[in-house]
Amino acid sequence: MLTSKIHCSIRNNAFSALAKRPLDNFQRRHLGPNPDQVSLMLKALNFNNLQSFIESVVPESILLRRNLNIHPQNGLTESQLLSSLKEIASKNKLLKSFIGKGYYNTITPPVILRNLFEAPEWYTSYTPYQPEISQGRLQSLLNYQTLVSDLTGLPIANASLLDEATAAAEAMIMSLHFLKNKKKSYVVDQNIHPQTLSVLKSRAQNLDINILQLDLTNPDSLASISSNDDICGALVQYPSTNGSIDNFSQISDIIHKKNGLFSVATDLLALTLLTPPSTFNADIALGSSQRFGVPMGYGGPHAAFFAVTQKLSRKMPGRLIGLSKDRLGNPALRLALQTREQHIKREKATSNICTAQALLANMAASYAVYHGPQGLKKIAERVFNYTSILANSIINSSDHQLVNQNWFDTLTIKLNNISSSDFLKISVEKFAINLFKVDESTVSLSLDESVVQNDLINLIELFTSQKSDINSLSQNFKKFNFYSDLTRNDEILSNPVFHDYHSETSMMRYLHLLQSKDISLANSMISLGSCTMKLNSAVEMIPVSWPEFSQVHPFAPIDQAEGYQQLIKELESDLANITGFDAVSLMPNSGAQGEYTGLRLIIEYLKKIGQGSRNICLIPVSAHGTNPASAAMAGLKVVPVKCLNDGSLDLVDLKQKAEKHSDSLAAVMITYPSTYGLFEPGVKTAIDIVHQNGGQVYLDGANMNAQVGLTSPGDLGADVCHLNLHKTFAIPHGGGGPGVGPVCVKKHLTPFLPSHPIIRSTENDQEAILPVSAATFGSASILPISYAYIKMMGATGLPYASIIAMLNANYMMHKLKDHYKIMFIGEGDIKHCGHEFIIDLRSYKPNGIEAIDVAKRLQDYGFHAPTMSFPVPGTLMIEPTESEDLAELDRFVDAMVSIKKEIDAKINNEPFGNVLKNSPHSLIDIISSPGWESRGYTREQAAFPLPYLKVSKQWPSVCRLDDTYGDMNLICSCSSVEEVANDN
Repeated sequence: MLTSKIHCSIRNNAFSALAKRPLDNFQRRHLGPNPDQVSLMLKALNFNNLQSFIESVVPESILLRRNLNIHPQNGLTESQLLSSLKEIASKNKLLKSFIGKGYYNTITPPVILRNLFEAPEWYTSYTPYQPEISQGRLQSLLNYQTLVSDLTGLPIANASLLDEATAAAEAMIMSLHFLKNKKKSYVVDQNIHPQTLSVLKSRAQNLDINILQLDLTNPDSLASISSNDDICGALVQYPSTNGSIDNFSQISDIIHKKNGLFSVATDLLALTLLTPPSTFNADIALGSSQRFGVPMGYGGPHAAFFAVTQKLSRKMPGRLIGLSKDRLGNPALRLALQTREQHIKREKATSNICTAQALLANMAASYAVYHGPQGLKKIAERVFNYTSILANSIINSSDHQLVNQNWFDTLTIKLNNISSSDFLKISVEKFAINLFKVDESTVSLSLDESVVQNDLINLIELFTSQKSDINSLSQNFKKFNFYSDLTRNDEILSNPVFHDYHSETSMMRYLHLLQSKDISLANSMISLGSCTMKLNSAVEMIPVSWPEFSQVHPFAPIDQAEGYQQLIKELESDLANITGFDAVSLMPNSGAQGEYTGLRLIIEYLKKIGQGSRNICLIPVSAHGTNPASAAMAGLKVVPVKCLNDGSLDLVDLKQKAEKHSDSLAAVMITYPSTYGLFEPGVKTAIDIVHQNGGQVYLDGANMNAQVGLTSPGDLGADVCHLNLHKTFAIPHGGGGPGVGPVCVKKHLTPFLPSHPIIRSTENDQEAILPVSAATFGSASILPISYAYIKMMGATGLPYASIIAMLNANYMMHKLKDHYKIMFIGEGDIKHCGHEFIIDLRSYKPNGIEAIDVAKRLQDYGFHAPTMSFPVPGTLMIEPTESEDLAELDRFVDAMVSIKKEIDAKINNEPFGNVLKNSPHSLIDIISSPGWESRGYTREQAAFPLPYLKVSKQWPSVCRLDDTYGDMNLICSCSSVEEVANDN
């Protein structure tokens, strides 16, 4: 049975207690069904109360037997939460940071802040797998790809990666797999950002890659590379981390003679003035787009960019926006090359990247659209001019020595007669300025668009002890020639989109036009199974924009981030308590990163206890594709485990394989509840089997929304799990990212949690693995969202989110079971689903109806499709979440019942059934397409199949896309799209 507190709360009806609380009680706002609706749903399911319902859904052996230790127990009200977070945020000190190292102050244009970053139509939408109702986001991401491609000079760019350091790791792994003879050495210039080097070393460890860190401006280093036959590629920083700007043509030629890949980590703003990496014949260009209007946010989220040559376009990690055509032959955008996704390649995938940073990529793209090429160049020229004035002052008026002889925005200074520590103390105490400590006698600084004249005067005084007059400095300013042969002379950003929206009015309308083409939670329920598209409440989102959170540099001294430290420690403690573990790391900035990190911790633990030879990872065939991909990236060998016909784990097969590989078994990866949405009573047995054979147990936390306060991975006996904060804990999906994937571990794995070379996460990190992301606390700026969700739900409210999520799912399943076959339910003892269920559409395929037809037809009803063909091909997996009320659940059910009638018409060869194969129907199709009589259905039946659509309808902006055409004809930039459109 449940804990006594939960038992009593459910027995006495939890919702009745809400009536006595303030009106801004968050639980009242977050849970969709009101008490009367809950009673109706329970009655429909033949239950008298929530207690009997939950005891029927969750196996008795699984139900939690401990209270959650979350404070306050009953949760904060919305106003209390904002007041509390304001107090926490005030503990962060906002000094002017010139730390740099890939993170810069930036000015987010208010039109973008209000109409994109803070707009639910943008931040609550899903990854654009359904392109017909995602054309706005796809267009914006295409703008991003075009921006990156133009500035790097490389023809193909993806729609973002996680951060610069992990993008560099992806480049290294691409280089490793590019050469079939498996050369294992990778050259890295000594002047790359320190966090990038650490992540490279972290990724290299389990893939046996030998990193050679060299000074690639030194002829001796070039000679040693020329004589080394084991090199698969090289990475340089341009401009370098110390600020210098070098021509890397010579090293590029050497690497290419070895048939390796040459990669350049670079800066988009610098590339408005500098010749692009393509002039060095770079194969890969990467970096961060953070300084294009995205706040530093103590480390993230920020969109990394990644561009490649044409020959690498089909090997590039991440998502790629491409052009296809719709049913009417009109150009339309889509995610191209989707077969690269991990659920297809599984352990053969060369990357486990799943989440991107779509919301932040859209911000960066919009920043470029708003400023245009001339605006960006003016920003870059101003940054360079200010940097040059400061450099000139240091050279001519101080005893310090400038290390770099040319620059764009960064200077490295060898100090004279003062230590770095003492110098930084003066900079903070006298001028409220943060610089970067390189070593005990060297500091560096980076300027940005936010620098004003007073900042420059303070910096000059800091280094020269002289007060300056900015006008005289400017008049005597001598332009330093870092350009020479590296001056950019070609036209950039020539596409009209970068020239047409420079007024606030036009930009506001452009952003609104794009969002009007998409379905988000602002339009309707998004019932994606396994993705948990729950409410992202406004009160949770508000603090993310506060300067006290958004303007903190990730490498600021720890005593300047006391507010963040408090929030992070409390969130880690709450997540550990919820999951039943002992410690948490928030560093992984996606779910896939969390998977990889969890496995790395297991590997390091096994090494410590003398069992480092264990390398087998058991993974059920039902697992999400990132599981085997992450295992392969961690250097493990994947052995699949069968599932039974009812979807549960085959314990006999698991036992046989665990015993067969008992000498080499490292881990098992299990998703719980299962990917099929079921609570398996045998999960504890599975855990015991693996432990008895020497392995560790990793539980995937993707479906944690069905567990919180009811059961937990730690209580079940797991050793490690990762969480998706962008699912269970309310961080928005943002159109395909950001995500956060923290790892939670038992005590024996705690010493190995990742640390960082600049800002340590703990003082006791001697055994810690190297960082898995660029910043110590990953995407820290969005952590207040999950913190707020947990604090407002409280210990008594969190279990109800899980309970109502399962009630909503079982209610919908009950309403649809007489119309569709529900997989696994009714087989054996399984009578109920967990938080999601699967509709089986495979039997309709002989009649010409497939899951994709139902998915596309749902768009005509104003809904985003459920998860399609995962985890079972030919099915739809539905998850309503706890945020949807009865009216919305019934509206979706009515749509599915109506579609079933259309399926029946198709099966009976009635012309009306053709409506499915032609769906979705755009407005252009409805009003202008001739020959409707031959279709067998009317325009009204196509566009308004149910009455509610005549009141409010979100139209698909294009008709069904031709996916094959899009993959065969890869067009991935605005200019190419414009040419195709003009041809049509």
